[in-house]
Amino acid sequence: MGIEKILIADDEPLIRDLIKDILEMEGYEVFVAEDGFSALKEVKKEGIDLIITDVRMPKLDGIRLLRKIKEVSPSTLVVVITAYGTIENAVEAMKNGAYDYITKPISPEQIKLVVQKVSEHKNLLSENRYLRSELSQKYNFEQLIGESPQMKRVYEMIDRVAQTKSTVLIQGESGTGKELVARAIHYRSPRRDKPFIKVNCAALPEDLLESELFGHEKGAFTGAVSKREGRFELANKGTLLLDEISETSPAFQVKLLRVLQEEEFERVGGTKTIKVDVRVIATTNKNLKQLVKEGKFREDLYYRLNVLPIYLPPLRERKEDILLLVRHFVEKYARRNTSKIKPPSKRCLEMMMQYSWPGNVRELENFIERSIVMNKGEIIFPENISPNPSLQRMNLPLSEEITLEEMEKRLILDTLRKTGGNRTEAARILGVSVRTIRNKLKKYTP
Repeated sequence: MGIEKILIADDEPLIRDLIKDILEMEGYEVFVAEDGFSALKEVKKEGIDLIITDVRMPKLDGIRLLRKIKEVSPSTLVVVITAYGTIENAVEAMKNGAYDYITKPISPEQIKLVVQKVSEHKNLLSENRYLRSELSQKYNFEQLIGESPQMKRVYEMIDRVAQTKSTVLIQGESGTGKELVARAIHYRSPRRDKPFIKVNCAALPEDLLESELFGHEKGAFTGAVSKREGRFELANKGTLLLDEISETSPAFQVKLLRVLQEEEFERVGGTKTIKVDVRVIATTNKNLKQLVKEGKFREDLYYRLNVLPIYLPPLRERKEDILLLVRHFVEKYARRNTSKIKPPSKRCLEMMMQYSWPGNVRELENFIERSIVMNKGEIIFPENISPNPSLQRMNLPLSEEITLEEMEKRLILDTLRKTGGNRTEAARILGVSVRTIRNKLKKYTP
């Protein structure tokens, strides 16, 4: 979040102390160095955000220090101090990557202004790094396809909640488009021009997830070679999407609850409290209320997240949207595919309408893309496959010589892949117990 640690490098004690006093009164953590070599050591040790350095110093002057800084800490910004009448030194420093320069005699207003400019610039760099491609897209409802009563209710909820800051909990099966709903909320909100940051809670172990969200200080753990801002800081004034929130541990849930309640936290390994203004949206493909009853999810966090709930229905509950989705995906892949694409036959459309689509919209899109590529532009529903919906998803032709055991193995692994490794969901789709899935996997990987 902008500038925190500042280093003053100057061989004149009066100037060092003056700038230090000014910046400490503004709330910054300030370090000092009397020459270029000392300044370089501090940068390597402390993870400095900004260096204010005199051009003329013993041992290592400001220009050479600037070059060294760009090698060891490219993210550290440098402002040079130069005497009036030696502006050519400032010009050389700017050519070597200095952000700005100030001239002697130094005034408090001059120091405050340049640091404010640097802080705003650093914030902008963070947003650019994560979000420039996101902000170029305008998410309304065009990414969400459907005219069924269920989807119209979803659109109404998006419009209502978009104008608020309250937390939103989006629930629905895998592949229903929960992230698209979250993006639609953000880009229809007053925060649309601010960051939209996504974190997949299931993809990271607890310790890494904490560092990812809250950031860490240099040396906080093995491998923390420099300070890092977390996703909460990067999402300041914007929206943070916590995907698959149900996969977090109880210990982490306690820390997340505090951030939601107090809007503040400390980085891992840090003591400074950081305040943020972030709108949180959480998604899950599980029944959080049931997990609360089972003691697997904190009740207080559930109610903190479930202020504005949105339920995204599975495709089998809004089959009237299937034809719209088919048309949308055919047009999408027609633009990508150089060969001519034939529209689906009436029989193919009928089979699509009859199929349960356990993988929801994601499965339908994958099927259309795969069919277009494999069948030279023609969309063909796999009629030569077993009528069992689970087996249909495997796309196994009967002419292939394959044992029943191998078919079972492919079916289980394929289903796990489509559910993102979620054994409970895979067991539900296949009509077996989770224990059966677990035992089969042990057999496949002795």
